[in-house]
Amino acid sequence: QVHLVESGGGLVHAGGSLRLSCAASGGIFSAETMGWYRQAPGKQRELVAIINSARSTDYADSVKGRFTISKDGANTMVWLQMNNLRPEDTAVYYCQQVIYGASYWGQGTQVTVSS
Repeated sequence: QVHLVESGGGLVHAGGSLRLSCAASGGIFSAETMGWYRQAPGKQRELVAIINSARSTDYADSVKGRFTISKDGANTMVWLQMNNLRPEDTAVYYCQQVIYGASYWGQGTQVTVSS
């Protein structure tokens, strides 16, 4: 059973930085993609950043140039470096892995950016 645990969220002032981590276990070596999503109150969950097995990355337009996604070679860790944070980045951030077409999610970590 795939198990994902996020950490690194917290409260930060606008312009600050945070680094989110996602620890994965349970058959994740074959992960096709690993990604970060976020959901703000009253809004739908949205893609923030994604990285595939070839380490190609893609980002939401709103975070390009500010956020960087990376992973280790064994797909046991995925990180999201978030710089120049804005109040509109406030949300619960979720880690996701896709393995053989099935999506697995972590429980989420809260990021709050004060103005």
